[in-house]
Amino acid sequence: MILRRTAAIAAVGALLVGCGGGSPMLHPARTLPSGDLRAASGVSANVATGSLGDDLTRARDIAARDPQVPGPPGSNPDYAKGALVAAAVAPGLAPFVSARVGVGSQFEGGLAYTGRGVRADMRRSFDDGPWSLSLGLGLMAALSGRQQGTELPNVSLGSLRGYGGDIPVLVGWESVNGIYRFWTGLRGGFERYVVETLTSEPKDIVIGAPPLRLEANRYWGGGVLGIATGFRHVHVALEIAAAYQAIEGEYNGTKVTVNGVTLVPATALWWTF
Repeated sequence: MILRRTAAIAAVGALLVGCGGGSPMLHPARTLPSGDLRAASGVSANVATGSLGDDLTRARDIAARDPQVPGPPGSNPDYAKGALVAAAVAPGLAPFVSARVGVGSQFEGGLAYTGRGVRADMRRSFDDGPWSLSLGLGLMAALSGRQQGTELPNVSLGSLRGYGGDIPVLVGWESVNGIYRFWTGLRGGFERYVVETLTSEPKDIVIGAPPLRLEANRYWGGGVLGIATGFRHVHVALEIAAAYQAIEGEYNGTKVTVNGVTLVPATALWWTF
């Protein structure tokens, strides 16, 4: 009964939430046996804490007071900081849908949709009894037109494009028959984002105000902790990650740097075939 209710919540949640920038893993350290497939559906939240949240709040306050934001190029660094947080961190809720398959020799490949982007990865685990160590490499791409929420005036998140990669290292344990699974580890990566309104007009012809361009490089690293429980082919997984973010970039001719900590709690229902 509990698993059925969780399945319904996860499925509905994946359809209703927006497109925040969280990108959970939601998989254990041990890879799948060759030919086995695991599908997952759930939801994640991306929370900007401390100075990152303050930067975004300050930019929203500026926009509420001044309808002409951000003003002339180079004139509003506080608003530029909030724009970088909105684009590169993207606090908010996001759906999570993934599929993973064992490809043999303790290797596993995966593909995940995280609201505003997709992530593909490959990893290998080294098993010793109930314990496992896994090393992986992931590549991500942001999907233009998928970003919603956390919007600021003159920051066209619908035009966001981006790419990046990450390296996760996990250690995990699982009980007999996989009823309980626990994993923890470290994860770090780099992402680049560009927000620019696309136009069919030639570049040497400007009609009205030129589009405001944003570009940001995001470096991040932190830890992850997860647990899953279930039986046979169905499990419920919970995960939380914390990461330090260092973001440098430019918006409206203003170069700024922001940094701080984000939290990404996530949950999903697994089906293993």
